[in-house]
Order: sequence, then C-alpha cells, then structure tokens
Amino acid sequence: MKKYVLLFRMDIITESARPTAAQMQSYMASWMEWIDAITAKGQLAEGGNHLSREGKLLRPKNKMADGPYVANKESVAGYIIIQAKSMNEAVSIAKRCPILEGEGTSVEVRETAQPG
Repeated sequence: MKKYVLLFRMDIITESARPTAAQMQSYMASWMEWIDAITAKGQLAEGGNHLSREGKLLRPKNKMADGPYVANKESVAGYIIIQAKSMNEAVSIAKRCPILEGEGTSVEVRETAQPG
C-alpha cells in the first residue's frame, strides 16, 4: 500500500461561502460517515488535521504576508493521509469526500515521497 495525502481546499475569502451552523452540522455528519468508511476499510493512515484561517506566508528575501496562501479564493483547509494501492484508488476515495458538495472547494491527491 502507498500513502497519499488528500489536501482539502475551501474558499476562505467569500463570506457567503462559509457554511451556517446548521450546514456545518450536516457537513460534519457526512464527513464522519466518510471517515468511518475509510477507517473500516483500513485506508485511513495516521496524520491529518483541520487548519485555522490564520497564518503567515513567507517568501524569499524576508518578505512575509499575513494569512495563508490563497489562489482563486481557495486555501488549504486541512488534510488527511490515506493508504491505497494506486493513484486511481486514492482518487476513487477522494471523489467520495463530502467537501466536494460545497462551492469553491477541491481535493488534491498527492502520493507521499518514499525515502530512498
């Protein structure tokens, strides 16, 4: 099995893109169902977390900006690490992620680099 990182991006700029408390409760229920299904199949590896909306962006020559990196209004909101036999299997797992039901969201699938 190989390890893959699923990077979750969301629109953190547009106020109307932020879910209400009721929507968040529904999203979290869907999220937990998805995570439980991955766990039951032995596909969830250790590691992963939600990220805050605050941060610092460092660039060469001592340039720094407040906030996380944002492109097209999207920023990395969190990640998990999964185990899969192939990129195709990892993508199949990612396609079922409930974050993709929202607007201004995406999931990026990246294989982890193996040492050696």
